[in-house]
Amino acid sequence: MAGSVRVQWRSHASARCSVRFDAESLCPERCGKRLSDGAAQRLQVRLVAALQDGHRDVTLRDERDEDVPFLCGLYAEVRAQELAPVDWSEARKRTFTDSQFALQSEHYRRHYPGAEFLVIERDGVPIGRVYLCAFVDTIRLMDIALVEAQRGQGIGTVLVRELMQLARERGTTLTLHVEPHNPAQRLYARLGFKFVEKRSVYDFLEWTPRATS
Repeated sequence: MAGSVRVQWRSHASARCSVRFDAESLCPERCGKRLSDGAAQRLQVRLVAALQDGHRDVTLRDERDEDVPFLCGLYAEVRAQELAPVDWSEARKRTFTDSQFALQSEHYRRHYPGAEFLVIERDGVPIGRVYLCAFVDTIRLMDIALVEAQRGQGIGTVLVRELMQLARERGTTLTLHVEPHNPAQRLYARLGFKFVEKRSVYDFLEWTPRATS
C-alpha cells in the first residue's frame, strides 16, 4: 500500500467501480512551517467562541481514544451513499469503512503532526469532527463532518467562515480537499473557494482574502 488503498467490485449492473482512500494527494506539501502549539490552541478557543455565538450548546474538544467508535460510525455514515450501490453486506461495508478510517487516521497523524483533531459536541454528545492544521502561509482544513441529524444547521458554515476570517487577518490562504460529488462543494462555492487542481480522487480548493473582496 504505497499511499493509497483501492477496493474494486462489480455492481448489479456489472459496471466496474472503485473506492479509494488516496493518502498521497492529501499530503501537506508546500505548506511551510507550522504554527507554535500556543497559536494552535488559541485557534481552537477562537472556533469555540464563534460557535457559541449562535449555537450555545455546541462546543469543540480534543479528540480522545474513547471517541474511536463514534468516529468510525461517523466515517461510515459519510461514505454510506458512495457505498450504497455496492453488492456487499452491511457487515462487510462496515469492516471496509473501519479499515479506511484507520488508514486515514494514521496518514493524518503521520503527515500533520501539529494538527488539531477536534470533536464537535452538542450538550456533551459527539456530533461531528473537524481536523485542521495551521501553517504560517496557509490554513489546511483537513476534514469536517457532522452526523446526518446535525447537518443543515449552520454549524459547519460557522467553522469555515471563522477560518476564512482568520486567514483574512493573517493574509494567508485556506485550503482543503473534497470529493467532486460531495454536497459540501455547494457550500465551498458559495463561500468563494476556487478550484485549483485535481489531486487523484479529490478536488483541491483554495480560498484567499481577495477571492471575495
